[in-house]
Amino acid sequence: MSDSHSSAAALAALDAVTAALPAAEQRPGQRQMAKQVAAAIEQGRHLVVQAGTGTGKTLAYLVPAIVSGKRTVVATATKALQDQLATKDLPFLTEQLGRQGIEVEWAVLKGRSNYLCLQRLRETNNPAQAQLELDEMSATTKLEIKKLGEWAVASDTGDQAELDWNPSDTSWRAVSVGSDECPGADRCPMGHECFAELARRRAQAANVIVVNTHLYGLHVGSGGVILPEHDVTIFDESQVLEDTMSDTVGVQIAPGRFVTVGSTVRRFLEDPQLVGAITDLASVFRDALSPFTGQRLTAPLPDPIVEALHEAQLRLTRIGEAVQKIETGVEDAQQRKLRAQRIITRTMESVEAALVASDGTVPFVSGSRDNPRLEIAPLDVGPTLDAGVWQQHTAILTSATIPSSLSRRVGLPKTNTTEVDVGSPFDYDSQAMLYCAMHLPPPKSPKFRPAVAEELIALIEAAGGRTLALFTSWAAMDDAVEAVRGKVSVPILTQRDLPKPALVKQFAESVETCLFATTGMFQGVDVPGSTLSLVVIDKLPFPRPDDPLLSARREKLGPNAFAEIDLPRAATMLAQASGRLIRNATDRGVVAVLDSRLGSARYRWEIVKALPPMKRTRDRTEVETFLRSLRDE
Repeated sequence: MSDSHSSAAALAALDAVTAALPAAEQRPGQRQMAKQVAAAIEQGRHLVVQAGTGTGKTLAYLVPAIVSGKRTVVATATKALQDQLATKDLPFLTEQLGRQGIEVEWAVLKGRSNYLCLQRLRETNNPAQAQLELDEMSATTKLEIKKLGEWAVASDTGDQAELDWNPSDTSWRAVSVGSDECPGADRCPMGHECFAELARRRAQAANVIVVNTHLYGLHVGSGGVILPEHDVTIFDESQVLEDTMSDTVGVQIAPGRFVTVGSTVRRFLEDPQLVGAITDLASVFRDALSPFTGQRLTAPLPDPIVEALHEAQLRLTRIGEAVQKIETGVEDAQQRKLRAQRIITRTMESVEAALVASDGTVPFVSGSRDNPRLEIAPLDVGPTLDAGVWQQHTAILTSATIPSSLSRRVGLPKTNTTEVDVGSPFDYDSQAMLYCAMHLPPPKSPKFRPAVAEELIALIEAAGGRTLALFTSWAAMDDAVEAVRGKVSVPILTQRDLPKPALVKQFAESVETCLFATTGMFQGVDVPGSTLSLVVIDKLPFPRPDDPLLSARREKLGPNAFAEIDLPRAATMLAQASGRLIRNATDRGVVAVLDSRLGSARYRWEIVKALPPMKRTRDRTEVETFLRSLRDE
């Protein structure tokens, strides 16, 4: 099929699909994106496409990928987006494209720990084989496991996301296994019925496979053994690709890892001294890592960490030999032995990899002093992606906000990559206003936080609530809540009050309520309508200057580091935060940035250009008048 024919076929299919949508409308950006995706797949060129909110980018990449006949893996940034594709977009496409004679076979594939393990469930139902574990369970946990067992009988997938209730972590862990623990279908008596293996078989037969980016990173890190062969890879929300690859292709060792190893081994080996020695490694590692929390490490690693790693090698070897010596003819016990051996081996591999970290990696300690984590991440993910993705597949990278440096940061080949921006269907110039509070003191001034509070009070009162206030730190959020609550006539929710889904739901259901939150809410909050008419961002969201991994990458780049790393990340995060405001064609409101650098810094236009093309103002009176007018609509 020629490029023009492939694009025409994709657009014809897209038009038929979108015509079936409620309130169907032509979206030029969506058609442009679909045409670009079809051409990229046909030509074998990589494509980076920025598609603003409201474009309909999901259909714009799914339809041409399906029409091309090429097996496609869609890697989403979150499990929530993965579930949206599975419950909404793909079932709809299957029905609509089927009417055009285009067959769609799709599957969702997640990590093993997302699926109930039938073998573990069988063991918990056999008290003679799992008495110690059962004795330590609370009555509530036992009831939840029983309920999970009943659900498993009726479930086709065993996917935790399909539950209509939330089991405790303890209950779910009792009936699930991670990839580091599972011995594999060939060595498990329940391998044929296994939900995770069933998902893999469905993926093998599908032409569209939906995973999350974390699992795709593990696939690349494993040398390509996790996912089926495929022709096209689509990274949705691709701004997270570099960070996710850093996490998945590197090494991570947290103290809790050894608690998990001890718990797994204890189900098979009745030797409190040996098992205790493994569990005690958690304290050994916590003590060794805590003094270095938040720091980049030297190479070779500091002596206390090296000593902890060698001690882990010794104890893992001892317990591995003890497990190996025990023979049993009981099938369930054999499975517990295999899982124990598997997790010991995988943990030993991580320990040994940490001891021989190469020059192209960055060792550092993340987390908190109470829960530190040793991480060894690649300095540059480009070579790994080039070998595992760019040379193997046609890649489509898309998001509503794409950092200007993304292609360079992830090593996309210049000669075989197209970059486009298809815009957004929204009329930002009439729907939204960008306000920069130039009269506020600079963020480093001790007068900044009190001034932020005063500005918030004035803006919230003008908006009549309806405010999402976003802060670059928990301390800044807490200070603002304390200063503002009681001085405004509307209720204030904070990110500390409820889990995110419940928090967003309560905010969306009350027109007057304000929500104060941190960077974790800069994306993934979708509140269309009059409930949200004001988004406030306290500071430009630059990454921390002392971030160990980014510090190493800055050193490598030298004078170009700010333009290559810090500025694109800040611009992208600010654009994502701004994107919370306009979610449909009738939304109207204000994005208020309380950091005067947006209007004065030499780099300000690089950030402004990354934002939606809103009307701009520095006049708070104009903003207050506009917000009050929205209350009367």
